[in-house]
Amino acid sequence: MTSQPQSQAPVGQTQAPEPSPWNLPNALTVLRILLVPVFVWLVLRDGGDDTVTRWWAWGVFAIAIITDRIDGDIARKRGLVTDFGKLMDPIADKALTGMAFVGLSLIGVVPWWATVLILAREIAVTALRFVVIRRSHGVMPASRGGKIKTALQALAAGLFVLPLPWVGHALAWAILAGAIVVTVVTGVDYFVQAARLNRRHGGRGTEGSA
Repeated sequence: MTSQPQSQAPVGQTQAPEPSPWNLPNALTVLRILLVPVFVWLVLRDGGDDTVTRWWAWGVFAIAIITDRIDGDIARKRGLVTDFGKLMDPIADKALTGMAFVGLSLIGVVPWWATVLILAREIAVTALRFVVIRRSHGVMPASRGGKIKTALQALAAGLFVLPLPWVGHALAWAILAGAIVVTVVTGVDYFVQAARLNRRHGGRGTEGSA
């Protein structure tokens, strides 16, 4: 199968250029990445036994999660969606939730098998995204299922970070169980999408594809 030609703008019109990556939504994405080490340090401080520090860690985590919602809304409303944002936004989400579970495992709150499963999926999907880009198939944006997965992981991690009684952690476990199911299903779906893209382009990169 030959690759499909890139769509052209109507005669007399030019395609709108992509917005500059130097914009507010992308800055919020970078901020989210920078908050990750701060959050992890707070979680690990005193072995996770300091209640006050755990509340501070939750506050930093909540701010980072809020920036995820804000940057997407601003980008769509102001027409500031860029390839950089489509690539880095899910990577920032993965860094935040992934390191949250690593920290929680280090202090013995979440078992390592759950963290390893989540990290393996995130690393595999991130590597897949770069392979798709290298073959010039464009950037694979986060899917709706991927967003649901991130929301469930973030909610579970947030509840585990809080110094709650056993009832709160029981709720966190229920949410985490759902997150693990969605994590696996969406991971498989990304590989199916990549395979379809590869077949559509005849197994080769397509120069100039967006």
